[in-house]
Amino acid sequence: MDLPKSFDPHPIEAHWYPEWESRGYFRASMDPPAPPYCILLPPPNVTGTLHMGHAFQHTLMDGLIRYRRMMGDNVHWQTGTDHAGIATQIVVERQLEALQLDRRTLGRETFLEKVWEWKTHSGSTITRQMRRLGSSCDWSRERFTLDDGLSQAVTRVFIQLYKEGLIYRGKRLVNWDPVLQTAVSDLEVVSEEEDGKLWHILYPLVSGQGHLVVATTRPETLLGDQAVAVHPDDERYRHLIGQQVMLPLTGRTLPVIADTYVDPAFGTGCVKITPAHDFNDYQVGQRHGLPLLNVFTPDARINDAAPENYRGLDRQTARERIVADLETQGLLQEVRAHRLMVPRGDRTRAVIEPMLSDQWFVSMSGMADKALQVVNEGKIRFVPDNWKNTYAHWLNHIEDWCISRQLWWGHRIPAWYDEKGQVYVAPTQAEAEKLAGTSRLTRDEDVLDTWFSSALWPFSTLGWPEDTPELQTFLPSQVLVTGFDIIFFWVARMIMMTTHFTGQVPFREVYVTGLVRDAHGQKMSKSKGNILDPIDIIDGIDLESLVKKRTSHLMDPRQARSIENSTRKEFPEGIPSYGTDALRFTFASLATHGRDIKFDMQRCEGYRNFCNKLWNATRYVLMNVEDQDCGLDEKSPVTLSLADHWIIHRLQDTEAAIHEGFKTYRFDLVARHLYEFVWDEYCDWYVELAKCQLADGDEMMQRGTRRTLVRVLEATLRLAHPLIPFITEALWQKVAPLAGKSGPSIMIQPYPVPDDTRRDTASVQSMERLKALVNACRNLRSTMNVNPGERLPLLVGGNVQKLEGLESYLRFMARLSEVTPLRDEQDVATGIPTTIVEDLRLALHIEVDREAERNRLEKQREKLLEEQGRCQAKLSNPGFVERAPANVVAQERERLERFSTSLGELEQQWKRLFEVQ
Repeated sequence: MDLPKSFDPHPIEAHWYPEWESRGYFRASMDPPAPPYCILLPPPNVTGTLHMGHAFQHTLMDGLIRYRRMMGDNVHWQTGTDHAGIATQIVVERQLEALQLDRRTLGRETFLEKVWEWKTHSGSTITRQMRRLGSSCDWSRERFTLDDGLSQAVTRVFIQLYKEGLIYRGKRLVNWDPVLQTAVSDLEVVSEEEDGKLWHILYPLVSGQGHLVVATTRPETLLGDQAVAVHPDDERYRHLIGQQVMLPLTGRTLPVIADTYVDPAFGTGCVKITPAHDFNDYQVGQRHGLPLLNVFTPDARINDAAPENYRGLDRQTARERIVADLETQGLLQEVRAHRLMVPRGDRTRAVIEPMLSDQWFVSMSGMADKALQVVNEGKIRFVPDNWKNTYAHWLNHIEDWCISRQLWWGHRIPAWYDEKGQVYVAPTQAEAEKLAGTSRLTRDEDVLDTWFSSALWPFSTLGWPEDTPELQTFLPSQVLVTGFDIIFFWVARMIMMTTHFTGQVPFREVYVTGLVRDAHGQKMSKSKGNILDPIDIIDGIDLESLVKKRTSHLMDPRQARSIENSTRKEFPEGIPSYGTDALRFTFASLATHGRDIKFDMQRCEGYRNFCNKLWNATRYVLMNVEDQDCGLDEKSPVTLSLADHWIIHRLQDTEAAIHEGFKTYRFDLVARHLYEFVWDEYCDWYVELAKCQLADGDEMMQRGTRRTLVRVLEATLRLAHPLIPFITEALWQKVAPLAGKSGPSIMIQPYPVPDDTRRDTASVQSMERLKALVNACRNLRSTMNVNPGERLPLLVGGNVQKLEGLESYLRFMARLSEVTPLRDEQDVATGIPTTIVEDLRLALHIEVDREAERNRLEKQREKLLEEQGRCQAKLSNPGFVERAPANVVAQERERLERFSTSLGELEQQWKRLFEVQ
């Protein structure tokens, strides 16, 4: 046996992943008779690194892929990365800034060359990390959203939607990042509560008969106001509806309008309406036909539509000057502190500005109806089912999708303009020139939203618009594993696009996972300093490196110190190396059908121990079966014992439960059934019983034991492989030949399936009785403080026929010298503890030094009474109970209860030994 004494995951992982990949095991078989099974990997950003959410979802996807591959399916895990327009452009621009270069100085073509250069050299970090996690993706079919094939699909979809009248260009309000100077999606906006102010401003009535007081959190947008709104039922202002007010600092007048949008209880009940700079105000403006006045430049400075003395000021400076001018003119009534939600760009942290801008949009209502229909008809199923309601709510309230971005990195919009501004949409400039009848065309500068190309992922990656074998085979895919946060941004759009262009659904099921949070339930974030890197958990990281990793990016020294202190407290010795399998098993065990997943490092510790347990059990089996007759030859007769029949039966139960777990996406139950079978039943019970059989059984029983040991272990390794692929591969290579199995790798072996003919209910009943008897004897030994190595006789009263076939096991497992039937109850000496199992009375026969035991118990009783008295004295003192912290008082009451309980147990022991029964 050349299996190392202890389990070291790193050389195993380093060896086996390249082996699997180079042998082509990850590729789809494209075998026509095999049922197709496909999973789409949500494409991570090419700029990204593997975070805990990725690692969690990839573990589940890989578990499903390995399971279905072993079930004989034609498996395809479509992998790839997203070009991540904003994220990638920011990374490269920052690199250029460090060299004192600017993209505008370089020009578009040169800048894009720099981005492709960066992508080639640094854009594969996350795919390397996915390999570390064991992800068995089909790397031969890896895609990138800016690949030629996918780019052609994007262009074709854009042109077709434009021809159908579903894509149009218009001036609408969008989320605008003034640092990036582009529109951004709602998913790229992070709204956080911050300290702000509520300014109460006087808007004088044109009639001269008073004023309205308007409360606002953004006085700088006052320059774009178009109305003051009140609630139509607000008695304070009903008589003023239709009148005019003066807009301070501008010389313009505004109407007073009535709209139910206004909350009469907030502020003064009067709201300034700025349709070009607030999404709610935009809706109000549309209802009332108000003009749209944009007062900001793309970099969020005041533009020329505002009074001259504010032009060119940035938002903050403009706010300060406007507030000062209002105060000077006596138009600022008061300023109050106010907590408000502030939207910031997730990449730049700049405050997002609702901006009126010319953009390209997709009309969504028709496609949304179809996307709702396929879910309502059951063609797509959400797991858990409640996410169907969230999906429906979003689609029932959908608005047109802004798909243009003012960036350079991405799919450039295939639209050209002539000198009069007429637009021509075509796949190439030459074709646009044909449509226009002129060569004097200018191409649209914008690129498409990253989510546009991602929405085509289910079919563009399979070769669409060509009718490829992959498209015919793997669309629709079986399941999409994703987070609830992108159900609308990605899942719904994939359903809309795929049904529209292929007439099929993109996938049959959507398994919605929870978010991975820290051990305290907090969301992981850099600002909180609680992020865990899955690679650090696999490889380990020392404390100083971990502290540096969590604090080096922070600008606030106090925040950095706080995070450093919490990190040192939580990980005083850093993070030890757990290996990939322990991390994967931890993720699987946490994958319940819920939203929040608390990642506790102690769970990882426990599952590393599980891997060690499996390793050590395999070493024991190898030591006892190698170079031995395992009864694999039909000419070698075997006898299967009670224990053999029992573990084979339990294997069938476990196989059935695991199949059900994979079918219902209950990875937590898959992990639990594996853990309980390996640790509790195979290792703690069957291996121990096998020792008895190998020591005392005849030749046929020994052969049967060896065969059962190795066959059950081999099947268990195949069962566990989808969750813990590395250790199972390494062990299977040693175990498989001894179990009569052959093949180059466990991952292409058939997955175990339950066989009802191998069940034996009688053995299960007998084993449950044996377990109860052994545990009862162990409890008696503990109660009587018996030395673990000392063998004692067991006295048994009652229906002793129930021990038939169990005695040898009972003697071995409970360390008994013999098992003796009682003639009557008097055979049990006075004071000896007894216990009942079914209708059997058990007692360990032991000679007790009564005088020594009396002295020991008396001393123990005195000590307990002394401690009890101290607690009672404290708790009877009103000063202590009233002044001490509540948790201290509660702790003292718990101590009193413990002492009282111990005294009661000691009293029972005294009666058993020294009082006549």
